[in-house]
Amino acid sequence: MRIYLLRHGIAEDAGPRTPDAKRELTDKGRSKLAGVLKLGRNAEIRPELILSSPLVRAMQTAEMAREILKVEAPVQQTRVLIPDASPQEVWEELRGLRNLDEVLLAGHEPLLGHLVGWLLGAPTLQVQMSKAALVAIEMAHFRGEPHGMLHWMITPKLVE
Repeated sequence: MRIYLLRHGIAEDAGPRTPDAKRELTDKGRSKLAGVLKLGRNAEIRPELILSSPLVRAMQTAEMAREILKVEAPVQQTRVLIPDASPQEVWEELRGLRNLDEVLLAGHEPLLGHLVGWLLGAPTLQVQMSKAALVAIEMAHFRGEPHGMLHWMITPKLVE
């Protein structure tokens, strides 16, 4: 299975009228995210399923990915992708999807940075996932602990 990890785009600041869970993508965030996703589409990303954190900015990111990458299945929300979830929880969810060829996960830091290391079999490794960054990891099997292979990472700086 190829797993794509996509951090949400730039979102509005939290404040008294905008709680963290309701923060929306900014125009700049949408623009940078679109650039990364179009480059991903050119790299022939073809997820069969997109899973997203239920937070608004992640869902908006997932919906943009669904549209730009032309994914037919609706985005599925899961609490295992909230910012403070654990990589182990995500791994268990992914193991249940092992029959799929490609899955995209839309979420947040610090989870995604830790998840990259976890999926590569190096749980102490931390990767800084900039906003709208996209990582591709190949998983050969789902027995025991994960031992994936990093294929590539796209950041907004590469498409500016």
